[in-house]
Amino acid sequence: MDNNPVWSEQMPAVQFRVARPTHQIEKIKQFYHEGLGLPVIGSFQQHQGYDGVMFGLPDSAYHLEFTQHEHGVPVPPPSEDNLLVFYIPDADKRNAIAQRLQAMGYPAVKAENPYWDVNGITICDPDGWRIVLQNTSGL
Repeated sequence: MDNNPVWSEQMPAVQFRVARPTHQIEKIKQFYHEGLGLPVIGSFQQHQGYDGVMFGLPDSAYHLEFTQHEHGVPVPPPSEDNLLVFYIPDADKRNAIAQRLQAMGYPAVKAENPYWDVNGITICDPDGWRIVLQNTSGL
């Protein structure tokens, strides 16, 4: 298998990053690393006024980055239907993650779109952004 596959001829990307600002990076690290169990694949401090952390999804080809500016202010979350969805086919493992997050103070919330409540558990991260732990295999 090619370690750096290109998506297509029209989009010759070899890596994809979702980046989001935060004003509470330590809580974000705890939520996504300790709570969700995502591996930290990189981080930085005081790079032109920014601190940051990257989590692998599941590796460096796809990752989620959070940055915090030294003079950052709270950033309002988007709509309640703006989601990061994690497809977890094993219900017991999905439930264990939800229970771990609940114990950390992040309870399940009702999804705006009722579709996600059928097989999913929706949880707000420290900034109020929503994730769904979906108990299906995806596509």
